[in-house]
Amino acid sequence: MINKDKQISSIAIKQVFLLAIILILAGLICFNLALFIPSVLGAITIYVVCRKYNFYLQEEKKWKPWLSSLLLMLASLIILILPIYFIGDLLIEKLGNAQAYMTKFNVFLEKIHSYIYSKTSFDILSKENMAKLKDSVGKFSTTALSSTFNTLTVVMSMYFILYFMLEKPRLFERILTSSAPLKRANVSLIGEKMRKLIMANAIGIPVVAIGQGIVALIGYFIFGAPSPVLLFALTAAASMIPVVGAAIVYIPVCIFMIAEGNTGSGIGLGIYCIVVVGLTDNLLRFTLLKKLEDIHPLNTVFGIIMGMNLFGFMGLIFGPILISLTLLLIQVYGNEFSDDDTPDLQLPGSNDEPEQKIDLIV
Repeated sequence: MINKDKQISSIAIKQVFLLAIILILAGLICFNLALFIPSVLGAITIYVVCRKYNFYLQEEKKWKPWLSSLLLMLASLIILILPIYFIGDLLIEKLGNAQAYMTKFNVFLEKIHSYIYSKTSFDILSKENMAKLKDSVGKFSTTALSSTFNTLTVVMSMYFILYFMLEKPRLFERILTSSAPLKRANVSLIGEKMRKLIMANAIGIPVVAIGQGIVALIGYFIFGAPSPVLLFALTAAASMIPVVGAAIVYIPVCIFMIAEGNTGSGIGLGIYCIVVVGLTDNLLRFTLLKKLEDIHPLNTVFGIIMGMNLFGFMGLIFGPILISLTLLLIQVYGNEFSDDDTPDLQLPGSNDEPEQKIDLIV
């Protein structure tokens, strides 16, 4: 006789079947519209940044929705997109000729290696290791730059999507909220965490990067570093990488200048970068980024690696967001299906305060 308690209920079977269909359809959509994933991520990022101002203009100042949307799109283009696009375009312009770039890079490496070996007799870069390094740098730069050539298409489609988000923001958030099969508190948690993550990545990281790049650029001009504008773009991009940061650019440059015979300038640039650029990095990170959201360095490292492979230069911002969102969803999953009805995580509105209206993004 079959034990009915051990039978799978028809409701559970229907749920699994429906979930499988949803996952298959979502996979097909993502696979065929993969080109527009960066556009969607970018539109959501800018929407979160502009959300407060959009509600202010539409609901308090009574602006026409299309007018406030266009104004905020223009402002985001000037303040957020153009500085990042400028750095990416500069790198493409300077490094677009892969053969000429690799020739200069090989000379640069050989000069540094010869100088270190002559002074220390330490073969820090053997021929085998140098060949691997050159090959890795060549592949990475080619992939990153080729992925960035579609930036114009991504930006155009991103603003097309963003317009409809900004024009009817309440409708957009209501659709997302009603579509999420989660507890209300978890929807609020995701909204609040996403707001902090996006603000930290979309505003904090680029501000730190450009700030370090500008401070380093001043030093490059003062001490006569080669190609200071190119070094500015490389320093700004490298500063987004935790732990090593901008040092991965300015230390080899200092050694190269010393190897070229510019000992005083090389040492002076090294001291300037360690003290001034390092101080700028610490100041911005421990004030701006800590205030926005304390993101673990490993999230940023793996996020940048994944983001650059998926989205090119724009992955510097989107990659860490995706890693952090994945970890957040794992936390929400544990909270959603735990036996305890009380959330383990500190959620907005989870105190004994009177229940308030909760938006998707607080």
